[in-house]
Amino acid sequence: MKTLTSSSLYTVATARSPATALCRLSSQTFRVALLERNTRLFSTTQQSKSKVSTPHEALKNVSSNITLLCGGFGLSGVPDTLINAVKDLPYINNITAVSNNAGTANSGLSKLLESGQISKMVASYIGGNKVFEKLYLTGKIDLELTPQGTLAERCRAGGAGIPAVYVPAGYGTWVQTGELPVRYDEEGKVVKKSDPREVREFDGRNFLLENSIFGDVAFVKAYKADTLGNCYFRMASRNFNSTFGRAAKFTIVEAENIVEPGEIKPDDVHLPGIYVNKVVQSTSEKKIEILTVQKTKTASSERKKRELTADPNSPEARRNRIVQRAAKEFRDGDYANLGIGMPTLAPNFLNDEISVTLQSENGILGLGPYPKEGEEDPDLINAGKETVTVKPGGSFFGSDESFAMIRSGRINLTILGAMQVSQYGDLANWALPGMVKGMGGAMDLVAYPQRTRVVVVMDLVDKKGRPKILNECQFPLTGPKCVSRIITDLAVFDVDPEKGLTLIEVADGYSAEDIKDMVAAPFSLSPTLGPIQI
Repeated sequence: MKTLTSSSLYTVATARSPATALCRLSSQTFRVALLERNTRLFSTTQQSKSKVSTPHEALKNVSSNITLLCGGFGLSGVPDTLINAVKDLPYINNITAVSNNAGTANSGLSKLLESGQISKMVASYIGGNKVFEKLYLTGKIDLELTPQGTLAERCRAGGAGIPAVYVPAGYGTWVQTGELPVRYDEEGKVVKKSDPREVREFDGRNFLLENSIFGDVAFVKAYKADTLGNCYFRMASRNFNSTFGRAAKFTIVEAENIVEPGEIKPDDVHLPGIYVNKVVQSTSEKKIEILTVQKTKTASSERKKRELTADPNSPEARRNRIVQRAAKEFRDGDYANLGIGMPTLAPNFLNDEISVTLQSENGILGLGPYPKEGEEDPDLINAGKETVTVKPGGSFFGSDESFAMIRSGRINLTILGAMQVSQYGDLANWALPGMVKGMGGAMDLVAYPQRTRVVVVMDLVDKKGRPKILNECQFPLTGPKCVSRIITDLAVFDVDPEKGLTLIEVADGYSAEDIKDMVAAPFSLSPTLGPIQI
């Protein structure tokens, strides 16, 4: 093939049209020249635009009075390198921080809460973060509590240029009526509440109108990013990171590994570089909030021995009865989501003939058992922040897609703990006087009871002997008329949203009359009333 001279290349590159160039050169020469011209033109788009040397360089255009979207769930995928850099720059303050939670006392957004740089949080969960809880309950910060799926969807919509969305989570609760405390005074009195939501009915179901969220700045933690800003997230660390990265004017990614373009396969790009402005090397330690591993044979034997010899009224014995009974609720082929605490233990008692796929709202389908000691991974945690494994055939995805599964009724069963349940299936499990942990994903999980069966596990009475099944819940609702079955240590009830409670099983040694004394709501007796099935 003929080699082109520089003058020939110039002739083609400056020609007004291929036809003009073709008149000047032979057809074979033209094809070679056009190929080389296009190669040069396309190569100019592959320039590094994102990588910076230090976090402070990445933050040089970040100012105060911003809405900051901060990825992460628990301690997984938290951009601590960037958070630490902001703490070093006290002139960046009066931040409205949007994040699922605020980490722990020594990691995550807690550092900016302690430094006073955050004035408002938009989050779904406080959890055990005492710093966060104290600042909120003593009037030091505002808090806009938001159901976890709603938070993900508001940001997803914001990043897609959609101003508002209708969501089912929160209907019939303080979210709808505008009674969520946004700010307390120093004495613990509520001085500011949330705004009530517009309600609209679609196909017989009620939805709330929620404004989308579009941030000024987003902090994202990636396992791998190239110098063009393309990002790959490892396992469950994707959580809110991919959604938040799309939903801000200025996105900064801290990456554990920064690579050249092409080293991340196009199929593996979870956040395209078009959304990313800066990439910086992550230097923060990866931490595990709740290290949970499989028990050794010795530990398992000791646990079984304790169970056999335990007082039948001890907390451990009561819990075991509840969990074993809850395991009977799984049906072969179910997709199930389990709440924190007792619900996570139910799969341990599954019948070998039952196959169930467990979903975790932080972005896992196909949860496996706890890892063996030494095999735990900080990027692989469940919704309770515990280390877990994933079964063959499992998958990972972002929080927005996780709640799309939940919201659309793809989850067949959810098992949740409760503080109170009403006779018609109203559920209260996220707040009580003097203690607010946040609703997390619970409001989303109970918002479609026609498709997702809601089973509650709890003691029949509280620690002071007071009934937990009532005519009406006294604590803030998670959802109205959503519970279909209540499993307690002493009794099991079916719940109908119109007819109310039916006692279907009773613990050995107890009668229906005994149960009546411990339930503050009327109930009927099943014609097949019998002992609790364990």
